[in-house]
Amino acid sequence: MNARRLLLALFLLTLLAFAWQWLRPPPETPRMATPGEEIRLNGHTITPLQPFRLEALVLGREDYLFDRGAKVSPTDLALGWGPMADPQVLARIDISQGNRWYRWRTDDFPIPRRDIETHSANMHLIPADATVARALEKIEPGQRISLAGQLVRVDGDDGFHWLSSLTRDDVGQGACELVWVQSLSAQD
Repeated sequence: MNARRLLLALFLLTLLAFAWQWLRPPPETPRMATPGEEIRLNGHTITPLQPFRLEALVLGREDYLFDRGAKVSPTDLALGWGPMADPQVLARIDISQGNRWYRWRTDDFPIPRRDIETHSANMHLIPADATVARALEKIEPGQRISLAGQLVRVDGDDGFHWLSSLTRDDVGQGACELVWVQSLSAQD
């Protein structure tokens, strides 16, 4: 009898989760932006800070549904360029992502530590429109991509704040780029 109740409870919880996912109101439609022009998106004000463009190798990908940032940024990409896009270098570095962080580890530095720090980053991506959102869904580790948009600040109506780094010389908390992605393509 208890097993039946447990199964019924699990079934109902699963049903509620699916209903919440499919019946919630659609998100606001994002649009293009320029520095200084504020955008409204899902209860947030997005303020472009400076243009951003990058060609890089996707080192990792992490998708988010339930953390606070997922309301605007559903995906983080760990990206590498320059020496951090070299397969021989990457073969000697362990890379992981989680909880909006990108981590790397190596026992034997194939390049100087500072090159790793300044040629790779975790980027929180905000799709500017449905086309970019669809392109982002298809991006996988190992692909080379081109992206362009704006580094931004996000202010939620509930007091939430998220600010992009504006330099590649920083490390640690606050060093990630928060990007309003206006174009995204994978290179074959």
